[in-house]
Amino acid sequence: VPCLCLTLSRYSGVGLALCQRLLEEDGRIHLCIACRNVQKSEYTRDLILAAHPAAQISTVEVDLGNLASVLRAARELRCRFQRLDFVYLNAGIMPNPQVNFKALWHGLLTGKMLHMLTTAEGIMTQTDRLNGDGLQEVFATNLFGHFILVRQLQSLLCGNEKPSRLIWTSSSNARESAFSLSDYQHAKGQESYSSSKYATDLTSVVLNRKFNNQGLYSSVVCPGLVMTNMTYRILPVFLWKLLMPIMWLIRFFAKTYTLTPYNGAEAHVWLFKQKPEYLDLLVKYHSCTTGLGRCYVEARKMDVDEETAEKLYQKLLELEEQILEKYSDLLD
Repeated sequence: VPCLCLTLSRYSGVGLALCQRLLEEDGRIHLCIACRNVQKSEYTRDLILAAHPAAQISTVEVDLGNLASVLRAARELRCRFQRLDFVYLNAGIMPNPQVNFKALWHGLLTGKMLHMLTTAEGIMTQTDRLNGDGLQEVFATNLFGHFILVRQLQSLLCGNEKPSRLIWTSSSNARESAFSLSDYQHAKGQESYSSSKYATDLTSVVLNRKFNNQGLYSSVVCPGLVMTNMTYRILPVFLWKLLMPIMWLIRFFAKTYTLTPYNGAEAHVWLFKQKPEYLDLLVKYHSCTTGLGRCYVEARKMDVDEETAEKLYQKLLELEEQILEKYSDLLD
């Protein structure tokens, strides 16, 4: 029976590469692409069909930063499908990223430069804002919109003949030091992206504890440093042109410099081929590339506290209750 794969992605970058690579693995899958821009998702569909003309590809409109849009998309998906085998939770934003060049220089002098370049620890800040639902935009888009969608799709994900899979795109920038349970939306800090990705790791851990016995398994991946539209916004274009030859050289020392979307999707595709029952659910799977360009996957234990994960989950449920009360007209 062909798999049903839902990918929540941008219309380019790792999301597009993932769709293409999944069809290379199994041309029988039904691929549903979820994007906030209808025209661009249709363009992506046509682009993939040009390479895989026999593929079954549909699209659904969803803006993860708009909870009414998430609930409408979930309702549409429940009408269209009876089950979902894979949900790739890949969409994300990093608004107004800024590089702290002073911290970067300090890292060079103290020998911590390579660590900082591979994790962005201490050198990246973002300016967040409230969205139309009164939530911090990065938290809503990178985590809570996905969480609500998963909760709304439970009937398609649980109790199927074979396990269903959630595969979240996290980051090596997911750091406990950027996250606070008392400010889980990260309204008071300047590392909203890192906070949202650490919250993603926590959420995946607790979802496994709650739903493995119903046949739903959750994993997190890190695509490494990939050159996408999001990355290119961090620095001016002329700087990237100067830095790119250096970055290809750095890859001989930093295996997470995957650089291309195709390489960045390595862990996503690897998980597509694994039996979830045999995976370590406290591990993050990193896409890696050797200096000569060979792709592979590295498993690393996540720095997560299961008690904190449970407390965050309860806070997400409380917030969900408020949201569903507000948008009760969009529920079945």
